[in-house]
Amino acid sequence: MKTLLQRDHLVVISENADERAALESWRAAYDGFVFVMLPNAGSGVSLRALGPQAEACREPINVTSTSPEPIRMIANFAPTPFELDGTSYACVEAFWQSLRFPLAERLRIAALDGPRAKGESEQMPYGATIEYGGETIPVGSFAHWQLMRRACTAKFQQNEAARSALLGTGTRPLVHQVRRDSRTIPGVIMADIWMRIRAILRRSP
Repeated sequence: MKTLLQRDHLVVISENADERAALESWRAAYDGFVFVMLPNAGSGVSLRALGPQAEACREPINVTSTSPEPIRMIANFAPTPFELDGTSYACVEAFWQSLRFPLAERLRIAALDGPRAKGESEQMPYGATIEYGGETIPVGSFAHWQLMRRACTAKFQQNEAARSALLGTGTRPLVHQVRRDSRTIPGVIMADIWMRIRAILRRSP
């Protein structure tokens, strides 16, 4: 093999058929990986693979209902039935949007899929507060966000596919960046909820 040192990269060139085959095999195995340079014996250096670029550099993962599988299973629109406080919900979005409605209508919203629950909510603007569990909670407050945390915790505890998708993100940062951010639970809060639940699940047996 012949190596050429450039200002910001190293070029490796094969010089015969055997080396060409070996280099092609190596390149296929480590395509897209990040390497770190380490001192070697004598005056040489070695390159050690740290892993695929996205993992090694901890690139953020944007979680939305349009993310590729399995990431979209983390999102609130994902069809991940769960039960919370004695009520069954078709997805987290159905739970969240049901909070806008009078108590008598919440079971109807709870059974809807994500897009339909979101659509129904457009006809029911938030007031200053919601009622849940006998408490009056200001909309967009920390207490309001804690209801989302509880719903997401129930979802990931009760749905294996969603839990596997969340744990499969490793320790990479999660973000929730959509065309129009929520005024009641901003994307940064939503992503923080997912990451906190992930940390708890990672510590669980």
